Amino acid sequence: MSKTNPSSRPDSEAATSHGAISNGRMALLFMVMLVAAAGNTAMHSVMPSVGTALKINDVWISLAYSWSALLWVACAPIWARRSDKRGRKAMMALGLIGFIVSMSLCAAVLWMGLSGWLAGTWTLILFAIARSAYGGFGSAAPPAVQAYVAARTPRSERTKALSLVASSFGLGTVVGPVLAPLMIVPFFGIGLTGPFWFFTLVGIIVLVLVRLHLPNDEPQYSARGKTFGDPSSGANASNAIDDDTDSEDEDENGPSLPDGDQPRLKWFEPRLRHWVIASLFGGHAQAMIMGIIGFLVLDRLALRDNLTEGTAIVSLVLVFGALATLLAQWGIIPRFKIGPRAATLWGLVVAAAGTAILGFADTIFTLSLGFAIASLGFGLFRPGTTAGTSLAVTRAEQGQASGIVASVAGASFIYAPGLGVWLYSVSDWLGFGSIIAICLAVTVASWLNLTRDEVLTTDRTAVE
Repeated sequence: MSKTNPSSRPDSEAATSHGAISNGRMALLFMVMLVAAAGNTAMHSVMPSVGTALKINDVWISLAYSWSALLWVACAPIWARRSDKRGRKAMMALGLIGFIVSMSLCAAVLWMGLSGWLAGTWTLILFAIARSAYGGFGSAAPPAVQAYVAARTPRSERTKALSLVASSFGLGTVVGPVLAPLMIVPFFGIGLTGPFWFFTLVGIIVLVLVRLHLPNDEPQYSARGKTFGDPSSGANASNAIDDDTDSEDEDENGPSLPDGDQPRLKWFEPRLRHWVIASLFGGHAQAMIMGIIGFLVLDRLALRDNLTEGTAIVSLVLVFGALATLLAQWGIIPRFKIGPRAATLWGLVVAAAGTAILGFADTIFTLSLGFAIASLGFGLFRPGTTAGTSLAVTRAEQGQASGIVASVAGASFIYAPGLGVWLYSVSDWLGFGSIIAICLAVTVASWLNLTRDEVLTTDRTAVE
């Protein structure tokens, strides 16, 4: 029986054919994102204390992530395009391997530095090099997960679906700071490197689960000797798949990957330009906050001389921020059915308000409150720009769009955390005032230029 190419069907029909992603598969996708978020947030909660112990300037600690972020920007689109040829599962596995290698190497380097085997400068340099494994290869996983979900949901449901995926990062930012202080143990001299070793082990477990239980979506059909979806092959779907392939097999492997030559998406092409600008500059504001918060807590609460307690308090503040992010992504967006434009605009305004509170916060309560409000705002903003970017392109372009989203997110962390810490070191209000100004400027630009939600989220059959 002849079968229509899924990539050419209307959005609603494709979504119905392939259905919502099963709970089991969604759980695996959730775990892929969760482990990276938890590990990275746990790392951020201990690095201010590690830098203080190594007597390294705060700005240099923040900039240690820059090379990794730069690699992320360069590599994420490459892996996203490759996922269209090799399948999403393969790229998820590659991303997890990058995370595991990076965390284990970072743990080893920091352990040697804290044990006195390496000077502080060399420890930081080697840490930055070890971290590059995450930027180079870990960047393969998020675009693959996003493309997997986006290709299986209709336009009207995509903001909600991608918000759920993004919430795995939010949950990870709760789990990471909660576990980080518990992983700082005196046994075997592990100390502050404990969270790195722990999340290396968790990453290995998730990798095994993905390899064993997520269906293989690699687009290979040896009977025809061609690879469906390879832009270089120019193969049509009818040439790549036998006509009698049944719908059950199709559902198991997910939607077929786009056939023929797909034009390469650019960051600033007309359909994406305003979403990318909002994501890039709003992401800079978020990255600056993330760079400052750990050092802000240590300074405002006078904890520079008590690093174990300092790490615990930093983790506590990060937990409140993460809970607020989950409230935005699990509660507010689905409950009120907020569209991409509204989520972006309201998120930036709320983030600016939270940043203003941080400007004068000097207790655990006010620091937690300010960071929670700012995180609530960014928890609305990130799914908004992600969904807006996804909805601006066709279903066949979801892989490339997810690569752009990941790349833009990485670009925000190349220098913005270090810039934020430097501005904060010059003047508290210079640092926080700059963040507020960025949020408000992006809000105005987005209000003027982003497509209205009622237009963007309407199911359209012409483009997909």
